[in-house]
Amino acid sequence: MLFSSITFLYYFIPCVVLIYFLVPKRLKNGVLLLSSLFFYAWGEPKYLLLMLISIFQGYLFGRLIEKKRHTPWAKIFVLMSIFFSLGTLAYYKYVDFFITNFNHVFGLSIPLLRITLPIGISFYTFQMLSYIIDVYKEDVQAQKSLLNLATYITMFPQLIAGPIVRYSDIEKQLNNRHHSIEDIALGLRLFLVGLSKKILLANVLGELVVIFKSTQQTTVLFYWLYAIAFTLQIYFDFSGYSDMAIGLGHIFGFHFPKNFDYPYISKSITEFWRRWHISLGSWFRDYLYIPLGGNRVSKGRWLFNILIVWMATGFWHGANWNFILWGLFFAILLMIEKLWLLPYLKKYSVISHIYVLLLITVSFMIFDATSLSEIVSALQSMFHLSSIPLFNDASIYYLKSYFLIFMIAIIASTPIPKKIALYIEEKHPTWTCILEPLFFLGLLVICTAYLVDGSFNPFLYFRF
Repeated sequence: MLFSSITFLYYFIPCVVLIYFLVPKRLKNGVLLLSSLFFYAWGEPKYLLLMLISIFQGYLFGRLIEKKRHTPWAKIFVLMSIFFSLGTLAYYKYVDFFITNFNHVFGLSIPLLRITLPIGISFYTFQMLSYIIDVYKEDVQAQKSLLNLATYITMFPQLIAGPIVRYSDIEKQLNNRHHSIEDIALGLRLFLVGLSKKILLANVLGELVVIFKSTQQTTVLFYWLYAIAFTLQIYFDFSGYSDMAIGLGHIFGFHFPKNFDYPYISKSITEFWRRWHISLGSWFRDYLYIPLGGNRVSKGRWLFNILIVWMATGFWHGANWNFILWGLFFAILLMIEKLWLLPYLKKYSVISHIYVLLLITVSFMIFDATSLSEIVSALQSMFHLSSIPLFNDASIYYLKSYFLIFMIAIIASTPIPKKIALYIEEKHPTWTCILEPLFFLGLLVICTAYLVDGSFNPFLYFRF
């Protein structure tokens, strides 16, 4: 079930919110758990049992780790839980990738299993891993209530596409959280902003991406239109979903971490990854990069650590070589910046901003490709190293047709709209009380109209 769907907006979430606030405090987690299981089963009923088994093993091993703390058994239990979680993820997400490459290397023809990827498995697996590791490290206590742990893992706002919420972030909120009109109002604003990003920007930009992929009239200009459209689409698609998830969290009394912080205003790739998919970057930093030694090792080992972390980051996104190359692309850029380039980027802000936008756009061409040959072809075409023309009538037509949405999306990817809203709120607080609700109501009506019309409405991160 998509957040950006009539079913969710006008049936599921109103019913859940109504029941949630009617029941007494002791039953609220139960309502969240049951509604989350229903939410997941709506799209993936056959994999509901898999998620429940994952939760139970995490609960069991968490209790055992705490019970056998400071003994060899604690390490055995944490390794068993990690093996189960990563083994399950590897089987469902990567087994066909491994079989394909094994066949290619050894000239075999082992049949592929063609297993459907369970929605959200990458996200809830990483949440379970962080919980188990934090219990082992004594950063948190093992959750004694299976219901509370299941509520944390299955919570529908962040179940299928993050942000990756660590148990330590909401441990106290699971048992004792505060509900207020201010929090609910903030949650609604965040949700409607995210919904608008998704439907009014990401979906419209996605239409151009689909048009490009279905046409044979490719030109250099059309490649750049596609590249820019996809770069903006994936940002508004995923950040919009994160805003909706964080907004829903506020409504139910949870405070999830920020996942995006205007990444396209960055002036280095290092800064970009502090602003893009923050919860994933911090997860890999704390649970892979630092355990490998981080930067407190020899220079060679430090560069090796960066390489490993970014290969893993790329591979987390999907079982294909283009994702691994995407991760390695960023590993190389980050190495260059940390060893040499960062001081120069800080001196020349305009050049550094252009540098970031160019490389990010190129990176998403690698990300969106389905094969290595497609990556080469796309990059050659973008930089006029192939035989295609610079432009034609069709590409000029799409430039004119999508120029306004490009401008709106570019401005919306910066802090400018937020600064304008804060300025109006500060200078005209009375008017804000009247106009703000009308503005958000208008956004909801427009988004609903798009959905009723049956407009293009994919969600890119379902495939991860």
